[in-house]
Amino acid sequence: MTAGMKKDGTKKKLLVTASTFPRWEGDTEPRFVLDLSEALLEYFDVTVLVPAAPGAKETEVQNGVNVIRYHYFPVHKWETLCYPGAIVPRIREKKIRVLLVPFLFLSLYFHLFRLLPDYDVVHAHWLIPQGMVQSFFKKPYIVTGHGADVTSLNKGIFRTLKIRCLKHAAHITVVSDHLKNEVLKLYQTENIDVISMGCKTENFGKQYRVPDYFGQGEKKVVLFVGRLAEKKGVAYLIEAMKQIDAMLVVVGDGPLRDSLESQAKELGDRVQFLGAKTHEELKTIYASADVFAAPSVTAKDGDQEGFGLVMLEAMASGLPVAASNSGGISDLIHDGENGLLTRERDPGDIAEKINRILKDDPLRESLIRQSEKMAEQYSYRTLAGRYAAVIEKRRDC
Repeated sequence: MTAGMKKDGTKKKLLVTASTFPRWEGDTEPRFVLDLSEALLEYFDVTVLVPAAPGAKETEVQNGVNVIRYHYFPVHKWETLCYPGAIVPRIREKKIRVLLVPFLFLSLYFHLFRLLPDYDVVHAHWLIPQGMVQSFFKKPYIVTGHGADVTSLNKGIFRTLKIRCLKHAAHITVVSDHLKNEVLKLYQTENIDVISMGCKTENFGKQYRVPDYFGQGEKKVVLFVGRLAEKKGVAYLIEAMKQIDAMLVVVGDGPLRDSLESQAKELGDRVQFLGAKTHEELKTIYASADVFAAPSVTAKDGDQEGFGLVMLEAMASGLPVAASNSGGISDLIHDGENGLLTRERDPGDIAEKINRILKDDPLRESLIRQSEKMAEQYSYRTLAGRYAAVIEKRRDC
């Protein structure tokens, strides 16, 4: 029987739960849950359940995927826990938002209670809160760990609820080998696979390059794309730029933006902050740069990079990558083959690796060829097939 099909020939109904999702067409929020859900339509009848956000529709269809957004606070304009960004960074940015957490948990519980009878299986993205809440229902589910949901908040009640989530899951997936090791520190199991998120490689490529797009003139462009938060390590990249004859373009927003802009003032117009950009804008931004930098670090609370999808998009765009050997990055970047790895929190090493890429033409071309090959391995069609196989092989799914 084909994966995802019932005995009567109809598709199984898959409910996907997540807390990061595009709020509307052209949103700058990460879209990997939407892209994977769209690819899973080949196997399942897919509905996504995500938190509501001011200005977003309560129900809609995005790229063929049914989307339901649940409200979790009586005053809807105060539903600011999940967007833009992610739950933990949103709380760090404004600590009073922690008061919204129990409302989110309870609302998700009651919406699942109402919806689950209509679905055959659940795919819960993130252990917190989706996996934790799902563990209180008998409906079979797989849970995917993405990063901070695995590596942080591992004490007290959160640790207990995480272990419960992992124990009751029909299957566990994580996006990197690093996260698999972290999960196994919490709960020993053989019921786990590494399946990363992916990239719509057809949406990126050198053909979108626009000369002098950033007004850089003859200068080369170093590009960073991501949330401006501690674990992204942008402060070390800005420091490294003192040793690099190039322009740095920073795409993204977050709690550290003001401090990073202040740090960059001494470099003048050699550093540009563009803010958050849509995925349509990003394909030109990637292709118009010369090297991609991912200077990620281990945050004070233990949070690390889970995988780094922006690197995959950069690679699909024909950009060579210099990235920290941090978290799950080494699953994607193989030092000297399809990119160069740097030490964490080491501006000198970051500068040395970026300069090598910019000045060594044969090395740069070799890295580009290998990175483009690597990106092709992460198409969502391929990954959706792997997820469908995981769901199908579990008897209780």
